[in-house]
Amino acid sequence: MDPDGQLALYEAVAAGLKEAHRKVREVAVTDAERAELTRRLLAITGAAKHDLAGAARRLERLRRELDARS
Repeated sequence: MDPDGQLALYEAVAAGLKEAHRKVREVAVTDAERAELTRRLLAITGAAKHDLAGAARRLERLRRELDARS
C-alpha cells in the first residue's frame, strides 16, 4: 500500500475506533456485554499496530453490530 493510502486507512481506523468507543459507552447493554465489547475494541486497537487492514475489517464488523443494537 502506498504511504498516502496507508495514512488514509490509519486515519479512518483511528476515527472509527473513537466512534466505536462512544457507541459502546452509549449502547443499552448489560455490564458483561459492555465489558466484552470493550475487550473487542482493545483487541482491534492492538491489532491495528500490526495489521491495519485486518483491524479495519474487524472494526467495521463491530460497528455494524453496534448499529444493530442501537
